[in-house]
Amino acid sequence: MSVRSTHRGRMAIEILINVMSEETRVALLENKVVTEVYIDRKKRRDLVGNIYLGKVVKTLPGMQAAFIDIGLDRAAFLHASDILPPNNTETTMEIGGDIEPDHDSAHGEEDVGEGGEESEKASRLRQRSHMPIEELLHQGQEITVQVSKGPLGTKGPRVTSYISLPGRHLVLMPGVNHIGISRRIEGEEERSRLKNIMTCRREPSVGYIVRTVSEGTSEDDLIADMQFLRLLWKDILRRTTRATPPCLLHTDLDLSFRIVRDLFSKAVNRLLVDSKKEYSAIKEFARRYLPDLATRIQFYEKSNMIFDHFGVEAEISKALGRKVWLKSGGTIIIDHSEALTVIDVNTGRFVGKRDIEETIFKTNMEAAKEVASQLRFRNIGGIIVIDFIDMEREKNREKVYQTLVDALARDRARVRVLRISELGVIEMSRERVREGLLRTMCEPCVSCEGKGVLKSRTTICYEIFREIRRLGLGPKEKCVIIGAHDSIVEMLSDEERQGIEDIERDLQKQVLVKADPTLHWEQYDIVVI
Repeated sequence: MSVRSTHRGRMAIEILINVMSEETRVALLENKVVTEVYIDRKKRRDLVGNIYLGKVVKTLPGMQAAFIDIGLDRAAFLHASDILPPNNTETTMEIGGDIEPDHDSAHGEEDVGEGGEESEKASRLRQRSHMPIEELLHQGQEITVQVSKGPLGTKGPRVTSYISLPGRHLVLMPGVNHIGISRRIEGEEERSRLKNIMTCRREPSVGYIVRTVSEGTSEDDLIADMQFLRLLWKDILRRTTRATPPCLLHTDLDLSFRIVRDLFSKAVNRLLVDSKKEYSAIKEFARRYLPDLATRIQFYEKSNMIFDHFGVEAEISKALGRKVWLKSGGTIIIDHSEALTVIDVNTGRFVGKRDIEETIFKTNMEAAKEVASQLRFRNIGGIIVIDFIDMEREKNREKVYQTLVDALARDRARVRVLRISELGVIEMSRERVREGLLRTMCEPCVSCEGKGVLKSRTTICYEIFREIRRLGLGPKEKCVIIGAHDSIVEMLSDEERQGIEDIERDLQKQVLVKADPTLHWEQYDIVVI
């Protein structure tokens, strides 16, 4: 089942912007609850939406893809289905006049313009009709591409030659013959009005998506946005003719301004900024493009930090942990691997009042809502497996499934959910465009190298004993010196002292143990003299 965002209903929505010289952070609060966090660091800027003039490094016919040098450490990945057909300035791709996009942003998630913006049907049409990669590209060829997914883990960015440029009201798509209206604009009369305006006003060979914030917008405002996006695209084309690949042609707005452009609407009660300079710039930006909302932008003047004051800092700290406590006393455990994320639901301290089925059902119902919240807050993408506690009654399984689906409806990312299996497991996927909160803020442990576990002290001691016996010492060697981590030395001198004595007796050698603070827990040195 594909889950799409529904009407938000009445709720207090606030946007908090925390600006430092090193990074900018944004938090979205709904009824005082932190639901989304965005982080943009100066040393690691978000690449999604950037447009590059690249050069084909290598084509891979077996994968129907190519690697493109866009000037980054790692080459970008371009699939054949993401390549606009040749002569795109003269031809257009017809993907159906009545097809509507699932989302209304430039790049997949409505929030800050990330990911690809088009309907699933259009995507399927494109994939069926694309030419072989060897007929589209060759090594050394120049190509204009846009980052659709930033680098994730060890993978380079994913790019597309289907360019999309987001404005406040519209998204421009050069070379695509299509007009789409956001699904969140529900009134048929308003949808028809907007489509008629765009049909009459758009130029040939250019497509547009009308974003959610365009509901009720005047024709003049839509035309102004259209003209701005046209000029922007012409400027990018001019830069292309003068540039030498690899070259950055266009970068999207900074995080603060993307938030204002993509998230700040009449539904937002206020936007708070803790930087005077950024506040003035955002205020001026709003006066120019969103005059009706400029009064809702406020400067945060309190002495304590804005994320501390609203409890965002504490929520971020919690989101970096594996365990999430439920109000009932139950828990969910979130574990990440390279291929998927596994979420385990437990009753924890919750023992219930009547019978075990009721206890399990209540825990699962609470967990379903919390899982949806955590996926959105932590920005967990890819394949996700949720292991709910087994329920005997079919109606209870259905209620838990529906609760999860309803809770996910608020998520801007595209989500697909399968029903609960007989084992109590739900398989789902969530659109992944940018790094999750954990990858953004953390790095693999230098001690365990990301495994999450270390060999026990006992295991290491026994490895040392085997290694000494493996040396095959002769009569000339008199002494064996073991250098190890403090904790290992302590165990060798105490609990495992008998093993040292056995070696001394069997090999007729003296064994000395010395602590070496430079050695890692699992490292040890054995010197024979």
